[in-house]
Amino acid sequence: MLIFRWAVMLLLLAAAVSFAFFAATGQQHYKRFGLVIVKWTIIAAFMFFAVLVLERLA
Repeated sequence: MLIFRWAVMLLLLAAAVSFAFFAATGQQHYKRFGLVIVKWTIIAAFMFFAVLVLERLA
């Protein structure tokens, strides 16, 4: 559980840094990279919580 929390925090930090680079430079690939990180972080979080719910039901 602790590893998952750290992974999510580091991914969100990487997305924030990417968005900061986009704000500073205006280059679109930083924004795209940040959005991809956020998208996959949210997908992974939903899958993690789905597993927790399924474990609780079983």
